[in-house]
Amino acid sequence: MSESSKKSASRVVGKVVRDNEIGARKGLIEELFYDFHRSRIQVYWINFVRGIFFGLGSVLGGTLLIALILWVLSLLGNVFPPLDVMFDAVSSSIEQPSSE
Repeated sequence: MSESSKKSASRVVGKVVRDNEIGARKGLIEELFYDFHRSRIQVYWINFVRGIFFGLGSVLGGTLLIALILWVLSLLGNVFPPLDVMFDAVSSSIEQPSSE
């Protein structure tokens, strides 16, 4: 055998070994998945509940983050008076009902 055919053969053998390993890993993951979740309805239900809790957590987290940012800005308004004037204008415009 020539040197180039040996390199080619070793590349092919390496690819076959990698493909077998990847296939075995995929098979193991699928087996574990189907072992835990035997029915599609159970998977859909788990994902539905997970989505509800993700949405609820996102809303609560966003609300708390905005409240924290506004609280810090109000503290800065007490330190830097021109900011306080701007915050008062924004808060008064928020508190006024819209007249349509």
